[in-house]
Amino acid sequence: MELREYCPLDCQKLARLFYETVHTANAVDYTPQQLDAWADGHTDLAAWNRSFLSHYTLVAQQEDQIIGFGDICRDGYLDRLYVHPDWQRQGVATALCDRLEACCGASRLYAHASITALPFFQGRGYQMVQERQVERKGILLTNFLVEKEPRL
Repeated sequence: MELREYCPLDCQKLARLFYETVHTANAVDYTPQQLDAWADGHTDLAAWNRSFLSHYTLVAQQEDQIIGFGDICRDGYLDRLYVHPDWQRQGVATALCDRLEACCGASRLYAHASITALPFFQGRGYQMVQERQVERKGILLTNFLVEKEPRL
């Protein structure tokens, strides 16, 4: 597996991976209506590209296949972290997080973790700060504000 920096040509593939991951990995913890509200398959690619370019964004690749991605803001907010369903539990998210967290330089790291991702973040030393109900397209979704101090 190779980790590399994002380029705009990746955007459409990352949007597709996002949709597939949400609708597969998160299906255990969320209803079909919640999954559709979270990822409807109609990502605003221009907005995502701007966001990826303004953050530190990494892409995990195995040969020619993108298998995961993540991005972090300068203030330590881990915005997105998604791994293709076929590559989960194989160290992809860990590798992405290790690099993103190390390159950030913020005094605190934080994310909004899904029910599905919460154990992953807790295993990395993040503490749950708050359970949240977020409304998307009229549907409520549960997630958790998690945070930790970075390793020095």
